[in-house]
Amino acid sequence: MELVVLVNENDQDIGRAEKDAVHTTTTRLHRGFSLFLFNQTWEVMLTQRSRWKKAFPDIWTNTVCGHPRPDETAVAAAQRRLKEELGMVATTIEEVAPYRYQFTDQNGIMENEICPILVGRSYAYPKPNLNEVQDWKWVPWRVFLQEIEGTPESFSPWCREEAKIIEDKLQILKGL
Repeated sequence: MELVVLVNENDQDIGRAEKDAVHTTTTRLHRGFSLFLFNQTWEVMLTQRSRWKKAFPDIWTNTVCGHPRPDETAVAAAQRRLKEELGMVATTIEEVAPYRYQFTDQNGIMENEICPILVGRSYAYPKPNLNEVQDWKWVPWRVFLQEIEGTPESFSPWCREEAKIIEDKLQILKGL
């Protein structure tokens, strides 16, 4: 049984919930993370969520999203999920911005998270876990931004918002 950390609006720990039971039509606020992974030429890895995901299945999104376990940092959780979902290890991961979101998918399943935005680098080739990721691609950052503008419905709503935040922090990206 995997647990997620329930939090209040100030990101203070207020309890635990089973990961499999937390995403419903009335999802309680909990802690997450969102990782954008870049390769040596600053292409970003996008992933298509598995059709078996409970929330937002089949949609394209940033590299990895997930939930820190109790007593696990967002960076450590991102490394863990990167390995579990894509068989990869990042050479660096940095937190670039805080983020809070709440979105409901077409099936009524709500995402409701305090979710720092992380940026990492990796030069590894992915070996996706098909229960998590059904497709992936490396895309130049500018092309990614154009895709979001041209077909926003193809991407998760948090990914679209987070990309704009990262775009505003490009100087941080170049320092990694």
